[in-house]
Amino acid sequence: MNPSLWRRLLAEFIGTALLVTAVVGSGIMAGTLSPGDVGVQLLENSVATALALGALILTFGPVSGAHFNPVVSAADWLLGRATGTGLSARDLGAYVVAQTAGAIGGSMLAGLMFQLPAVAFSTKARTGGHLWLGEVVATAGLLLLIFALARSGRAAVAPAAVGAYIGAAYWFTSSTSFANPAVTVGRAFTDTFAGIAPASVPGFVAAQIVGLIVATGLLHLLYPSAGTAADDVTVSRAEPQPVKEHQQ
Repeated sequence: MNPSLWRRLLAEFIGTALLVTAVVGSGIMAGTLSPGDVGVQLLENSVATALALGALILTFGPVSGAHFNPVVSAADWLLGRATGTGLSARDLGAYVVAQTAGAIGGSMLAGLMFQLPAVAFSTKARTGGHLWLGEVVATAGLLLLIFALARSGRAAVAPAAVGAYIGAAYWFTSSTSFANPAVTVGRAFTDTFAGIAPASVPGFVAAQIVGLIVATGLLHLLYPSAGTAADDVTVSRAEPQPVKEHQQ
């Protein structure tokens, strides 16, 4: 049985907030430690984000599935329709609200930790077809990974695999792999290394939705029964069995 909705929403809110705190905070620290060297800053930012994401999935996965991402939740809902699994439409809407609110809160928290304004809208424009294509690739690849792991019974390795994918996608996509509408919105609230101008947000979110459509289509072709595993995305919610003591 899944935990109650309020517990899952709290986990999604806190998890997404801490994820954005890691993204923004490590970007600020990278700018402080490696001023003028964008390549090193990106390395520091990507490593911190990948490690934090893996840890957060381990922490909150057993409660909410550790989506932290509206496109993951939307894919969970879409793929589960045929089999009666995954999120309901009501839960999907609630997840998206909790994730987006958490992302904004996480950006504000990062700013306050580094003695910066809680809200300073980014001036960093990120627009253009090449960046939107990068977001399509990053988002589709992330969803394929998550649901392929769940469908093949390997959801337990999702923390390491998802963290590794996001860390790598920072480097192999032109957009540095936001791949997350909630995180994209949250990053608009910080005028630091990780920021994105509010005017650039709609283009990124639209590209992420396209990535969602591409990924669900490919999952139907590659894993026709992927929806049966929607309840296990991204970490199995089954309660652990108590360890039995060895009989003497």
